[in-house]
Amino acid sequence: MAYTKEILTLAVEIGDQMLRNGAEIYRIEDTVIHILRAYDIENFDVYVLSNGIFASANEDKEDSCSMIRHVPLGVVNLSKITALNQLSREICTHECSLIDAWDRLEECKNLRPYSNLTRILCCGLGCGAFAYLFGGQIIDAVFAFLIGLMEQIALHAFTKHKVSHVLSNVFASVLVTILSILVLLTGLPVMQDKIVIGAIMPLVPGIAFTTSIRDFYNGDYLSGTIHLIDALLTALCIAVGVCISIFICQKIAGGVFPL
Repeated sequence: MAYTKEILTLAVEIGDQMLRNGAEIYRIEDTVIHILRAYDIENFDVYVLSNGIFASANEDKEDSCSMIRHVPLGVVNLSKITALNQLSREICTHECSLIDAWDRLEECKNLRPYSNLTRILCCGLGCGAFAYLFGGQIIDAVFAFLIGLMEQIALHAFTKHKVSHVLSNVFASVLVTILSILVLLTGLPVMQDKIVIGAIMPLVPGIAFTTSIRDFYNGDYLSGTIHLIDALLTALCIAVGVCISIFICQKIAGGVFPL
């Protein structure tokens, strides 16, 4: 039989990748536990937080081992989560050997993300659709689409230069609001609030908030609190960026800016 440490390392590494790509806490714990059981590991403990994994195996034997893994909060990547779930199923059904599992894990890690052009286009389409959904007209959706394109380009630049998540949300909100105000100044019959609402939707932490509620429901109160704080902080950054832009524009216009 393979060494306990190698099996535990594989299980924790799969859990690490799932956590980095936004999988739910209870699913990660369940995956790690099933992998350990598939390799006949006994007397183990697995504890997963939203930013860390703690695991031990064979605690009462000579080959006992434990692992601690810090995992920073990241973005959701459903394609990688799907691939990792499939890998864990094949491990549990003994369709994949330990050596092959490591190779498959590397394949999951190296899955190619969507191209930048695809992300930019989808962000624009989403912004335009949300602007229309929330009561805007076609012209509002068009401008929200264009602003969404520039917003995603800016977010890509922030990521490339490793700007913090907090500052990225603030700067993106400022950019969106200022561009919507410039559209309003053209005199076109647009609803600036609908454009802003549509354009900031890609920044809204809906997944983080939903995950926190799910964690609370499953009894993972610490992880739920971490996700909730992350969601509230992101929402605060968006609000700060929008308010700063409106405040500055009103001051420049002498307090009579037509918002």
